Amino acid sequence: MAEGLRAAVAKRLSGGGEVLERPEENGRQSKRLKRDGGEEEEDQSKKSPKRKIVLLMAYSGKGYHGMQRNMGSSQFKTIEDDLVSALVQSGCIPENHGENMKKMSFQRCARTDKGVSAAGQIVSLKVRLIDDILEKINNHLPSHIRILGLKRVTGGFNSKNKCDARTYSYMLPTFTFAHKDDDVQEETYRLNKETLEKVNKLLACYKGTHNFHNFTSQKGPKDPSAKRYIMEMYCGEPFVRENIEFAVIKVKGQSFMMHQIRKMIGLVIAIVKGYAAESIIERSWGEEKVDVPKAPGLGLVLERVHFEKYNRRFGNDGLHEPLEWTEEEEKIAVFKEQYIYPTIINTEREEKSMMNWLNTLSIHDFNSSAAEMQDNKNSKNSSDLEGSDGCGDDSD
Repeated sequence: MAEGLRAAVAKRLSGGGEVLERPEENGRQSKRLKRDGGEEEEDQSKKSPKRKIVLLMAYSGKGYHGMQRNMGSSQFKTIEDDLVSALVQSGCIPENHGENMKKMSFQRCARTDKGVSAAGQIVSLKVRLIDDILEKINNHLPSHIRILGLKRVTGGFNSKNKCDARTYSYMLPTFTFAHKDDDVQEETYRLNKETLEKVNKLLACYKGTHNFHNFTSQKGPKDPSAKRYIMEMYCGEPFVRENIEFAVIKVKGQSFMMHQIRKMIGLVIAIVKGYAAESIIERSWGEEKVDVPKAPGLGLVLERVHFEKYNRRFGNDGLHEPLEWTEEEEKIAVFKEQYIYPTIINTEREEKSMMNWLNTLSIHDFNSSAAEMQDNKNSKNSSDLEGSDGCGDDSD
């Protein structure tokens, strides 16, 4: 018996290419194919170590019902459906982890909703660190979803809980800011300096900590979690694409509630167009119920997420990298030009989501009391006219 085993080993070392059988602890025979050179051919993905990582994602959200996967529901396709499928097919995670995402400690940083895109989404999870991992994952993803970067993180890292702040952008045609009494032609309208200054003056009012209960349907005026801290909010210089002038609003905050950004922008639009007085912004932070319009979801993009505290503690510890993506900036810019901006522009031209929404502003009552608003709620039914769901990265 021993001599036979030694002979088989000797034959293997001499370059034989046959199958070697060896006894295992459970008594079963394990067959492994050997190369002619004597190296074992094993499943590389199973040999690869499992490690906690973050993935930098970019995607165009059109046609998807948001980022977060709806387990057990194939009716509403999400970004995570395609991502998990690619992770399984590439060999990064076993199939049962795809069925139960808790097994891979999966967490997205921001839960973008229906139609919302991202240029800098971050997800954390445990994967097998296979060779050429980014290329293999992307090979199983549609072109409008890309993994642009990967970094190792600490074992207890959670992309949502460790996030200090989130930056969103909102791209909109500038005719949005034309006064309601003006006769506006979409392709010839150009935003003047005075109007842009007024827009930025109003957007700056949101900076600081305020009670945003009127900017979401999920919070009451006495709910402490309705208070949110906004670090900056401004509208950049306009630019022309496809004969239509556009502008981009940027907002950075610690966290945002469901629809908060779209309602913040919607209220400023209502003021600039002459439907509401400037005083309504400050009034909206009080306990009174205020009718705040919700701008369309098209145009909202998760730009980046921030991990300053994590970076200070672990970014230079010699084991982990800071969660910054300077080297990926060019790839992010290219993706936005190829997939995000064209989708926003073409959808706006074809479906006129902003123009259709602007026509609903006149049915809002910005001066009514809470009781009067409740009486008129059923007859107005404005929520059905305001477009699809948008920002919802921190809806508790």
